[in-house]
Order: sequence, then C-alpha cells, then structure tokens
Amino acid sequence: MQTAPPSPPQPVKPFLKWAGGKQRLIPQYAPYFPQRDRINRYYEPFIGSAALFFHLRPAPATLADRNPKLIELFRQVQQNVEGVIAALQGHKNEEGYYYAVRGQDPAVLPPVARAARLIFLNKTCYNGLFRENSKGKFNVPFGRYKNPKICDADRLRAASAALQGVQLAAADFAEVVSTAVADDFIYLDPPYAPLNATSSFTSYNKHGFDADDQRRLADTIAELTDRGCWVMLSNSSAPLIYDLYPRERYQLIPIQARRNINSKANQRGPVKELLILNGRFPRPS
Repeated sequence: MQTAPPSPPQPVKPFLKWAGGKQRLIPQYAPYFPQRDRINRYYEPFIGSAALFFHLRPAPATLADRNPKLIELFRQVQQNVEGVIAALQGHKNEEGYYYAVRGQDPAVLPPVARAARLIFLNKTCYNGLFRENSKGKFNVPFGRYKNPKICDADRLRAASAALQGVQLAAADFAEVVSTAVADDFIYLDPPYAPLNATSSFTSYNKHGFDADDQRRLADTIAELTDRGCWVMLSNSSAPLIYDLYPRERYQLIPIQARRNINSKANQRGPVKELLILNGRFPRPS
C-alpha cells in the first residue's frame, strides 16, 4: 500500500505591511508557480515582507536583502519571537510617541528592541513604507491609523515557525544566488523601474536601486537561466523592462495591481505590472 505524500505546509500571512507587497497578487501569480516536487532550493533575494515565501513555504530556502536591518528583524522573529512580542507590548499608536521612537538611534538598542522598533514603525507609519534617507535614517511620517495591530502575536509566532531552518543573509542579490543550481527556484521582487520621471520609488534604503542595477539584475537572470534555474521576476511595465526582457527569451505576463503610493490621489489605483518568467517555464500552447 502506497503512502500518500505529505501535504504542503499551510500558508501564513506576512507580519509586516509592505509597499509593493505581493500578498494580494498571489492569486494572479499562482498559476505559474512550479510544482513543489520539481524545486530543489528556493531563493528570495529581495525579501520585503516575504509574502511569496510565507505563501509557498518551500524548503530548503534562502531569504535575503541588501538591507541588514530588515534581515536582523527576520532573524529575531526566527530565533527570539517571544522576546520580540514582549518588546512590542509597550509601544503605542500616538503621534508624539511615534516621532520619539523614530528619532531613536537604533544602534544603542539591543537586537530584540531594534526588531520591535522596526515592526512598530512599520505598523504605524504612512502606508507601510520602508524608506531611509541618505544617512540611513528611517524618515516616513506618522500614518494616523485609528487602531493598528502593533503586536499580532499569533501572526508573529506563525511566521517564526515558517522561518525555522531558513537561511537569512544580508547581501546583494547577485551574491545570494551565486550558488544556485539547476532546478532551484528564484523569485525576485526588486524596487521597480520607474514608469516616468515622477513615479520613482527606488531608494527604499540608502543604497538605492537604479537603471544600472536593473541591467545587472537582467544579466544575473540570464546567467541563472543558463544554469537551468526557474526564475520569476516582478517589475513594472516601464520601457526599460521590456528592453531588458525580450519576449523571444521571456514570458511577460501582465498583472493588475493596485498601488496607493502617489502624492496625487487621482493617480492612485490600478496599474499594470509584469510577471516575468524565464525559459524554464513552459509557454502556453
């Protein structure tokens, strides 16, 4: 009598809000995910809220980002979730308090307090943005939410469980995937190429992510394709992206997203994004 294969782990929800996060887009992405039994290792080099990882819960997995503060936060949730929950208890949704916490020097705080501070700022700042100035200081204004759930203990514990055994790295995307081999699945969600001169949101941290980085990313994806990896990329529908990913080599799937980050209210709403698949994915017949 054959034993039924184990059921895949249940998805969990991200514990961070994230501008450009993929939680709501997963139903549009899901038809293109490779089957679990065909994946060797999973890589997500632009971690953000890790929405795709938490949905798929693949193993083994490597999650990374060039932002060491974000990786430290994930590591604390992975290794010391009860400490993070306890450190969040004293935070409150008040404007004066928010700016006092934002003005703290995180370097003088212990790691668990830094993690809780970052979650607090994320839950109470404007629109879940993570943005730093050129000096590496968080500079997003207060969000004025009525009753944000600053400490979602159940979600944090579920995320911690999902992160067990996951490798976390603070590194550039090219370094992260340098060890990827055939049948590894790499999902890339970089800061998007701007659609026009006024829509750029590429400097979520002091390092930025410009057109040269987009070209370097395209070169890395071409190398991964040659190695036999599954590669899936999210990006804008900017002309640069069409140039970097020609249709004869890649599938460009239009995705309908809703984005609310614009200083002009009449320019918020549905936008066309692209889900880009390399040659490992079968083309529709």
